[in-house]
Amino acid sequence: QVQLVESGGGLVQAGGSLRLSCAASGDMFSFNAMSWYRQAPGKEREFVASISSGGDTYYTDSVKGRFTISRDNAKNTMFLQMNSLKAEDTGVYYCKKLQYWGQGTQVTVSS
Repeated sequence: QVQLVESGGGLVQAGGSLRLSCAASGDMFSFNAMSWYRQAPGKEREFVASISSGGDTYYTDSVKGRFTISRDNAKNTMFLQMNSLKAEDTGVYYCKKLQYWGQGTQVTVSS
């Protein structure tokens, strides 16, 4: 069974940056695709970005050009570099691998 643990969230002013990490364990298949999702207060969880086993990336339009997803397969770790943060980026950020989800890390952007 895969366990996913997010870290790196926090409080940041608009225009600032944060780097999220997601560490995976208990998975022999470390080259599966991984994704980031987020859930803002009062809203449904939404897709943010994904990275394939081969390193191909995909972003939702609202974060394209500001966020960068990456992974270190040797360490079973995925990252989300978030720059030029906006208040609307506020929410709980979750990582996903296969059918497994992490518990989430809170990102709060003050305007």
